[in-house]
Amino acid sequence: MNLNEIPRVRTITKEAFITEYFEPQKPVVIERYIDDWPAYSKWNLDYMRKIAGDKIVPLYDDRPVHYKDGFNEPHAKMKMSDYIDLLQSEPTKYRIFLWNVLREIPELQRDFNYPDFGLRLMKKLPMLFFGGENSHTFMHFDIDLANIFHFHFEGKKECILFPHTDSKYLYKVPHSLITHESIDFTNLDFNKWPALKYAEGYKTHLNHGEVLYIPEGYWHHMKYITPGFSMSLRAIARNPKNLFSAFYNILIMRNYDGIMRRVKGQKWIDWKNEQAILKTNGFIRKQNIVSQ
Repeated sequence: MNLNEIPRVRTITKEAFITEYFEPQKPVVIERYIDDWPAYSKWNLDYMRKIAGDKIVPLYDDRPVHYKDGFNEPHAKMKMSDYIDLLQSEPTKYRIFLWNVLREIPELQRDFNYPDFGLRLMKKLPMLFFGGENSHTFMHFDIDLANIFHFHFEGKKECILFPHTDSKYLYKVPHSLITHESIDFTNLDFNKWPALKYAEGYKTHLNHGEVLYIPEGYWHHMKYITPGFSMSLRAIARNPKNLFSAFYNILIMRNYDGIMRRVKGQKWIDWKNEQAILKTNGFIRKQNIVSQ
């Protein structure tokens, strides 16, 4: 794939971040921005077991989408202590997704602050994400197309990003936030997915304490090389087009998709996956004809 390494800086000022990364909407990894947070030295899986072990947590895996699945509905639930034992004992597909720190474990708020990147962060929505060795997300973008600051703790995580403008090459599933679920972005088959040859994205590996800035609406695929977890802070989309799309996704697209699942069942999911292939391959065939 056409993947460039995401630029890295040791640390950065607010002014430099705005000028060099936010305004041009380019990702960046900041390596030493949170060294003064208590979380930098405290947050690991053992600490999470200690402070949240009795909590029942929602778990997700990479099973194919089913029409009965609700929006962000978990595939299983488990006590946090049992889940962390599982992470530390063997590879598992189970992940924790969008776990609200303030609602679930308010005392964790004492371990971090809201950094000043020049954007107004949504302080009620710090979210935690956990994963086992080799677990991964589908390639997706967030429903609100927010600016995301992704802080990683313990272990190593592979991140692949694409700008939203490359959606036309990514086999985007209509009325959805994901690409075709059969694509393995860590081992691509260009014969099966030829349009991906035209996509231009970014990649990096996040280590403990590093921060990844994901610009508005960027597609992202996360794979846990080792067990670990991350926290995301987000700021509302500034681009008017992205802001409109966020409202559309939340108020219309999500509800329409829910209605069609109830009306058409699995045929709706199958049709969407088929359309992702037909539309994307049709687009690149048309572009090749035009270019000739």
